[in-house]
Amino acid sequence: MKIEIKARAGAFAENKDIARDLRLREIIPALEKKESVELNFSGVDATTQSFIHALISDLLRKYGAEVLDLIEFKSCNDTVRKIITIVVDYMQEGAD
Repeated sequence: MKIEIKARAGAFAENKDIARDLRLREIIPALEKKESVELNFSGVDATTQSFIHALISDLLRKYGAEVLDLIEFKSCNDTVRKIITIVVDYMQEGAD
């Protein structure tokens, strides 16, 4: 499954309600079917930590770090990639 983040959240992805809806309505159902999920950040200039947290933290809590094998973060600029890394690292530290 491919999800275009800019089409849903704009060039500045900040609305955590949109992130939560994407997680609940699209990402989790795909993962339940063992489908891979491509989160395409093409055209997204920046995002907030709360957006990424709402998008993926519950997935890491529910499925463990192995869920990252099914999720691809595509076309992330350096800013977006750093925020994703911060959230993933934070969630993995909490799991220890």
